Amino acid sequence: MKKPLFIIFLILLIDQSLKIWIKTHMYLGQEFNIFDNWFIIHFTENEGMAFGMKFGGEFGKLALSLFRIIAIIAIGWYLYDLTKKKTSFGLILCISLILAGAIGNIIDSAFYGIIFSDSIYQVATFLPKDGGSDSFLHGKVVDMFYFPIIEGYFPKWIPIWGSEKFIFFRPVFNVADSSISIGVISLIIFQRKFFKRQTTEIVEDASGEDNEIASEPITDSKPLV
Repeated sequence: MKKPLFIIFLILLIDQSLKIWIKTHMYLGQEFNIFDNWFIIHFTENEGMAFGMKFGGEFGKLALSLFRIIAIIAIGWYLYDLTKKKTSFGLILCISLILAGAIGNIIDSAFYGIIFSDSIYQVATFLPKDGGSDSFLHGKVVDMFYFPIIEGYFPKWIPIWGSEKFIFFRPVFNVADSSISIGVISLIIFQRKFFKRQTTEIVEDASGEDNEIASEPITDSKPLV
C-alpha cells in the first residue's frame, strides 16, 4: 500500500501547490504564455462538471460534490482491495491516478470557497477576515493549463459548424484532471492485460488451495469392520 499512497500524495502535492500559487498570484481570466501561443497558463474556475458545465444550480453543485465524495470512498476501497491481492502494479497505478485526481478536485470544491476570497478582478486572499467566497462543498475547481495548438475555421461544406472558428485543444484543465485522464485512458488501453492477469492469478490461487486440500492426509480413525 506504500507505493499507491506515495503516488497519490505526490500528485496531490503538485496539484494543490500549483492551484494555491495560481489563486494567490493571479486574478480570474489572467494568463501568460509559456511556449509561444500554444501553451498558456490561463486562470479559470470550473463551476461544477467537466468543461465548465453546470449541474442544477446550487443544489446540483452540492449533489455533485456529495457524489464525488462517495465515488472517492468507493475507489479508495477498491484500491485497498487490489493491494491486498496479487494484482499487477499497472492496474494499481491506474486506480491510484484516478483516485488522486478525484481527491485533488474535491479539495477545491469542498474547501477553496471557505479559505479563499473571490478572484474576480483581484488576486484572492488566503483566509480573508470577512470569510471566503463560498460555503462548504460549493467552491470552484481551479484550472490553468490551456493548449490552443491549432486554430482555424471549419470548411463551409461541414453541416452546422461550417465556417465557424475552432480551437484544438480548447478545454482548460489542471493536474488532477490530467491524472484522471491518464488513469482512465491507460485502463481502456491495457484492460485486457490487467484483468486477464488478475483473473489468471485468482484461478491459480484457487487451484493451489484445491491441491492443498487434496494433499491433506485422511485422519479418520474409525475402525474397519
